[in-house]
Amino acid sequence: MSRPKERHDVSDVSVREKMLFSAIELFNRKGYAATTVREIVAESGVSKPVLYYYFGNKEGIYRELMMPPFVKFGAVLAEFQKKEGPARKLLIDLCGQLLALFVENIEVARIMYSIYYGPPQGAPYIDFDAYHMRLRDTVRQLIAGGMKHGEFRKGDLESITWVVMGAITIAMEVQLSHPERGLGPKGLARVLGVILRAVALHRSHSPER
Repeated sequence: MSRPKERHDVSDVSVREKMLFSAIELFNRKGYAATTVREIVAESGVSKPVLYYYFGNKEGIYRELMMPPFVKFGAVLAEFQKKEGPARKLLIDLCGQLLALFVENIEVARIMYSIYYGPPQGAPYIDFDAYHMRLRDTVRQLIAGGMKHGEFRKGDLESITWVVMGAITIAMEVQLSHPERGLGPKGLARVLGVILRAVALHRSHSPER
């Protein structure tokens, strides 16, 4: 499709951002299925050809909203799968970075939760479970490394993994539903510190950072 003749006083980046912002607002307010292209362009102050040029269709906007945060999510996991150092610090840093990424993309997260937990809305398929399992595998790897190097007591690796996963999941969901009660990375670090002290080979009574 050729570039629309219609030009704007704002840059291409601004035009894209306006449409993405409008789509986020509408998807969260009305749901993905009930939101139309006409409503998105009206909210953005652009024409349909402009939306079609940048995103192709409504599905293209949805993918554009979802994929960048998940690409960053995957990059963080890949980084920590290669990192070396004390497992306790790596786990706390990993969960802190992921919570910060979640907060940064909180409105997109709302759409994701509505698609994943709500009724089918005909949105393009994204394998959210695969990302969740990648996180689980990364957490498990770090805990296993801590056990191997004598930082954590050897025990039920799977159960410890799910306890840590529970902490980060609850921190994210509280941030989503009750942000005024959100832990933030520091609060999450305190919670994880309690969990990881319980499985430490040599328990420390030093205060959490």
